[in-house]
Amino acid sequence: MEPRLNVYASPLLGTFVKHINTAGKAVADSPLPAATQELVKIRASQINGCGGCLDMHTKEAIRAGETATRLHLVAAWREATVFTDAERAALELAEQGTRLADAAGGVTDEAWANAAKHYDEEQLVALVALIALINTYNRLNVITQQPAGDYQAGQFG
Repeated sequence: MEPRLNVYASPLLGTFVKHINTAGKAVADSPLPAATQELVKIRASQINGCGGCLDMHTKEAIRAGETATRLHLVAAWREATVFTDAERAALELAEQGTRLADAAGGVTDEAWANAAKHYDEEQLVALVALIALINTYNRLNVITQQPAGDYQAGQFG
């Protein structure tokens, strides 16, 4: 598949991507656990059908020590026994935050309260920012049909 656009060739898109990459670095450096960050990015990317982000974040998760079992079960996290209660809360918030149009009112109070039981305010801020950020990347990649499969772990940092 050929991408519709070279997102880095356009000055406008280049500036946009530079700014979201800066935001991504801030979230990555937050107190939100790195494993949780990767799981959230993977789950949102699964929902959005973003092959490029799935390629990147599964490889980065493996590089960071994530197990194949957990990666294979992200899509079925409700039935899987390999995730902590905190990770489950983050995955639920990620799903609801990604599927805003599917439910009137967006994220439920129950999902928010469950996440707040496991994460302090700074971590919740990072989680919300991460969900918004990965959805931005997903939409950029899906709209422009960025290819997947060639990402090398560590390629961007």
